[in-house]
Amino acid sequence: MSEFVSFTILGLVLASVYAIAASGMVVTYTTSGIFNFAHGAIAMVSAFVFWQLSEGWGIPWPIAMLLVLFVLAPAFGVLVERVILRGLEGASEVTKVVVTVGLLFGLLALVPIVWPSNANRSLRPFFGADRYAVGDVFVTRHQLVTIGLAVVVALLLRLVLFGTRAGVAMRAVVDSRTLAQLDGARPSRSSALSWAIGCSLAALAGMLLTNQLEPLLLTLLVFNAYAAAVVGRLTSLPMTFAGAVILGLVQSWAIGYLPDNPSWLPDGVDIVTPLSLAVPVILLFIALLLLPNAPLRAGGITRSREATTRPTMQRSAVGFGVVIAVAVVAALVLSNADAVAWGKALAYAMIMLSLVPLTGYGGQISLAQMSFAGLGAYAVATWGGGGNPLGLLGAAVLAGAVGALVALPALRLRGIYLALATFAFAVFMDKVVFTQQAMFGSGSRPVDRPSIGPLSFESDQAYLVLLAVMFAVLGMFVIWLRLGPFGRRLQAMKDSPAACATLGMNLTRTKLQVFVLSAAIAGIGGAALAGLQTVASPTQFEVLQGLPILLLAVAGGIAMVSGSLFGGVLFAAFAIIPTWIPDTWEIAGFEAKTAVANLLLLMPAFLGVSLGRNPNGGAHEIATRFNELFARRGEAGVPEPGDEVHLHDVEMLGLDRPLTAVHAHAIDRRIGLDEEVIGAVAGGA
Repeated sequence: MSEFVSFTILGLVLASVYAIAASGMVVTYTTSGIFNFAHGAIAMVSAFVFWQLSEGWGIPWPIAMLLVLFVLAPAFGVLVERVILRGLEGASEVTKVVVTVGLLFGLLALVPIVWPSNANRSLRPFFGADRYAVGDVFVTRHQLVTIGLAVVVALLLRLVLFGTRAGVAMRAVVDSRTLAQLDGARPSRSSALSWAIGCSLAALAGMLLTNQLEPLLLTLLVFNAYAAAVVGRLTSLPMTFAGAVILGLVQSWAIGYLPDNPSWLPDGVDIVTPLSLAVPVILLFIALLLLPNAPLRAGGITRSREATTRPTMQRSAVGFGVVIAVAVVAALVLSNADAVAWGKALAYAMIMLSLVPLTGYGGQISLAQMSFAGLGAYAVATWGGGGNPLGLLGAAVLAGAVGALVALPALRLRGIYLALATFAFAVFMDKVVFTQQAMFGSGSRPVDRPSIGPLSFESDQAYLVLLAVMFAVLGMFVIWLRLGPFGRRLQAMKDSPAACATLGMNLTRTKLQVFVLSAAIAGIGGAALAGLQTVASPTQFEVLQGLPILLLAVAGGIAMVSGSLFGGVLFAAFAIIPTWIPDTWEIAGFEAKTAVANLLLLMPAFLGVSLGRNPNGGAHEIATRFNELFARRGEAGVPEPGDEVHLHDVEMLGLDRPLTAVHAHAIDRRIGLDEEVIGAVAGGA
């Protein structure tokens, strides 16, 4: 009985921390509509700042705690809301996700720069280590304070939201931002206040975790609170606290009572211990599946700042020919190390390419692409022995089959809920599947590079050319799909699921097909990456490796095949550029190589948070500038202003005469639709 009481107390302490963290996420989401993936990173940074004030500078811990909770964390929340999040109006759900992911990576990269990892840091328990007896078990003061603070937070949030004018305004903004503004409320001020409160609650959760201060560990601990927030459907604080209690107790009891290495499991399989660690993501996935189906909403045409381009097979073939030619020239001049480094650009570009049909064309969010890539690496390591090219086919089949299994329960989810479901799957793969000895052995498995007849790709330079050819083939396939009926269905589904369902289009089948396609392409990319490094290991495909993939894919241009190449080159360049700097160079007294490497670690974060201002990506902007340049010279290949063209169905637009190029382009920019979308919806394709 004493053991049960001990684990129950531990579960309640965990539940208290989860409740505090999750309530902060709910407060920010309900007032701004943006799910803060950086919530755990904010908690982690706050814990480091608290340590610096209390332990590093000797400020008494109560004063340091008050400074963090009521000055520094709220100020950071207001800064984030005003500088970053206000630019997200008119942006898609994926852009909103990527912006907070960029903030997450910025904070994770910043902490080791400010607080190097060569020192041991930990937070001491509040009020010392005194203990009180509860029957046969003991409870520390810190545990009692943690539980008490969770109760205080619940009461204060109830008081603020229902007993103050600011809280009423915050709830009014949730119901209807426009009506609240007409009634005298200030939505921008309410949003800033909610982010200040949310960051303060994240800081409190981070300080209550008195473990060793390790950035990634602290961030992932707060990630566990996602399940509690989803139990409350990201809107209900009472349900969020109830979800936190369930999460904390189940996790504590699982750790305490699940057996270690039971005899009925085969040798080399240890699934019980990883399952106990994966309880939060399992509960998150279950909570998502229990959510009611989101209704298909229809409304007027909204002005979006995101553009959709229509590629052509001719221009695409020329572009891919240039990519292969550049790879051939590079293979002749690059060393082995440089060939591998730039080969990563193409391998990661293939993984990013998997997001183009899924997210760029279909509007579906996935945070699990690196997990599918890991399955592809496992397949090529298992079935690609001796350079058998069928290993690549096995990678596509295995990843596509698992993608279908993941898509089946996730088909009823959209937006942030779909992102969280795929995130939960990725964490489950990290903690349970990839850790099995049957997957990657004791830590890694060798991978043979393929050979096709007399052609061998054993050398790094030859493999670089093979990667360029593989990317070109996959890219042309994606563009061919984009220009066909399937691509039109994806575009129509992204623009208006309600209209597609009304006109008889099978949304479920279309989503399942695009999930399978995306997972298969990611599997091929993972196999290519494993072949490049001649080894497959689970560390290459961790969930936090997948988040920058999404970030750089969107930064490159998620709706363009060239955007995935742009993102892959950026990914590789950030690692390669510091190697070009001599060790003897200095910048303002600091080692230049280290300074540049630290700056480039922060670059993905800068790109991510800047997407709120320009959500179309780098490849789209470059293409737009070139088109404008050629148009001014009369070489763009587009109709002249006086030419008659039909970019839209004239009858649908209510016009009785053909459109000129200028008029059609103006309407195209004004309403945000193109002729393919209209044709797909009108024909019910």
